[in-house]
Amino acid sequence: MCLMEISADLPARHRLVLMAARIVLTLRHPVLVARFAMRLGYLPNPAAPTRYNELMLWRKIIDHNPLFVTLTDKLAAKAHIRATCPGLLLAETLWSGRNPEDIPAELLAGQVVVKTNHGCEMNIFVSGGRPARAEIMRKTKRWLKKRFGRRNGEWAYWAITPTVLVEEQLTLGGGMIATDIKVHVCSGVISHVWAEDKLAARSHLFDGEGRPLPGRDPDYPREDQSLPVSPALLDFVRQAIALAPRITGDLDHARVDFLVTDKGLHAGEICIYSAAGYGTWTNPAIAERLERFWRLEDAAYLKRRHRGISRLYAQALRARCALRATQKQMRA
Repeated sequence: MCLMEISADLPARHRLVLMAARIVLTLRHPVLVARFAMRLGYLPNPAAPTRYNELMLWRKIIDHNPLFVTLTDKLAAKAHIRATCPGLLLAETLWSGRNPEDIPAELLAGQVVVKTNHGCEMNIFVSGGRPARAEIMRKTKRWLKKRFGRRNGEWAYWAITPTVLVEEQLTLGGGMIATDIKVHVCSGVISHVWAEDKLAARSHLFDGEGRPLPGRDPDYPREDQSLPVSPALLDFVRQAIALAPRITGDLDHARVDFLVTDKGLHAGEICIYSAAGYGTWTNPAIAERLERFWRLEDAAYLKRRHRGISRLYAQALRARCALRATQKQMRA
């Protein structure tokens, strides 16, 4: 069922509201819409999303769920994971604070990870006193001044109080099993799982039952970068599948990352804006699975009561979601 057919079946008043909302949101967020079109090759509908990347854009522009801030904050997310999965292993936080100069010298003499809680790719792997303390101070102070997520509209990062933390450095299982297992969850249902070995530059995709899927991910797109599927890997994938929905609860979509070590599965991060909303796969069925399982009606924005123009928009979008759900059932 194409978007035009879905729209044609909506009452006229809802179609008009969604058309107007598309114009308003496009004009209000021209940079995000233009960047989306340049990255993905088509003009999105930010008001009535259908495709996976459009759903991510809608989340960035419209759905400002306060829980997203908690789950995006690397420190607060740890507390959330402990509350929802108390038996799951976590990298121990050895120190945290607003001033990196206060980091105890003995910590930086060991094997640790220094990072900030309010962004991605802000990690320093410390071992044997390297890199030097001065370099660590320089980088972390620069990161603390940075408002991560501005460029791609990742709203949840903006409300986080920037903090430096020092974690134990885990020895990952790369070269034998995997280093990371990433689980996409939609309203408690697993869309797919992405297991990767960053040390060997290999990965493999699985469905919600832990069965291997064809296709490649954007990090390791070549077929010769396929990660061998072993009984040990399947066991870790199935563990992650069992744990991830407990962490995400009834969220319409989130990606839960796990780390694999010789001690077992460890919780990693919770990603609200996976790949900043621009993720792609060589197998189009992966995006189709996400689109099928992602129930926009479960988003916090559509569960809230609204007033005025927002109320008209929410009503129209709920009606569209209900129509899409009915059409999916008819096709099933």
